[in-house]
Amino acid sequence: MFIEIHVLQNFAPSNLNRDDTGAPKDCTFGGYRRARISSQCLKRAIRSHFAEAKLFAPAQLATRTKRIVDEVAKRLEKKGRKPDEVQTALGALLAGARIGLKEGKTEYLLYLGEDEIGKLAALCDKHWDELTGAAPKASAKAEDGKKKTAKETKKEAKDSLSPELQKAVVDVLGSGKAVDLALFGRMLADMPEKNVDAACQVAHAISTNEVAMEMDFYTAVDDLRPGDTQGADMMGMVEFNSSCFYRYAKVDLGMLAKNLQGDKKLTADAAVALVKSSVAAVPTGKQNSMAAHNPPFYVRVLVREGGEAWNLANAFIKPVRPGKGPDGDMAQLSVGALDGHLAALRRMYGGGGVVSDLTASLYDDKSLSMPALVAELEKTLP
Repeated sequence: MFIEIHVLQNFAPSNLNRDDTGAPKDCTFGGYRRARISSQCLKRAIRSHFAEAKLFAPAQLATRTKRIVDEVAKRLEKKGRKPDEVQTALGALLAGARIGLKEGKTEYLLYLGEDEIGKLAALCDKHWDELTGAAPKASAKAEDGKKKTAKETKKEAKDSLSPELQKAVVDVLGSGKAVDLALFGRMLADMPEKNVDAACQVAHAISTNEVAMEMDFYTAVDDLRPGDTQGADMMGMVEFNSSCFYRYAKVDLGMLAKNLQGDKKLTADAAVALVKSSVAAVPTGKQNSMAAHNPPFYVRVLVREGGEAWNLANAFIKPVRPGKGPDGDMAQLSVGALDGHLAALRRMYGGGGVVSDLTASLYDDKSLSMPALVAELEKTLP
């Protein structure tokens, strides 16, 4: 069983997700330039909303960081452990998982559940003497005098721990039930066996319309400048656009349950929270200067048992163009294109295993409210 989330959302002038030049991200689709919000940006907004809306307790969420030493040091400070000693101990402990430290940070971002971080801190404290004595044994050079490779250095650091402690630190990774980690997955370069396959797939949001990028030329004046002084004290330009976005996500409930150690209630809670946050979460780029707080005007949630997943972006291969009259606005035309494309797919392929089809729309008085949609979804889930 899996859930598909289809969202249409029109944003006022904004720059929610920027590229390396500061311009709004875009792409070509159907031969036309479209505005784009990356899937990574959307997932970050969803994860942030989980915490901000208190949909889950902190212990049920994960942290992505290279600064795990600082976090563990905070937890062990109350037990009298010094930060520099924590770095030595944790560095030795992580070596058991073939994860190295460089200048007090891990070599790459680690995505760890709150309970995994807590267990690492507890292992450090419990095996303090062994860990603080293990790290100095590693040498930078091999017996022939040549500099060791990173792989050789990691192996030596790992082998300096007792087999029991090596197993203990490996067992910690993957032992938790962090909801966002279960949804969006994790990759550990040095321990592929501890990777977590994402239960949720999120597409890049693309505009249903052809996009036209615009420029905002701005100036700023020094409040304390002499009154007879002309001109601005700062000036610049910011690119922006206003677009109607189609957003799509799919969550595999079987994979989600597996990632959450078979916890059925937490699996259902995670799926419902994903729907809520997919609707409520908005990327934060340039919001202080543009305030594009525009909620979706159309949400459709399909629960399928078997069948194939359908991303409906092809409804907009031909860009939606606003027309004249009360029914000619881009939002309503986008809804019509999406519904029409879904109906065409069903004519060609059949129902696609749909067991529940729930819609909330500003343009249909007979559709559900979002609270009612969520309530109906909860009834459908096992």
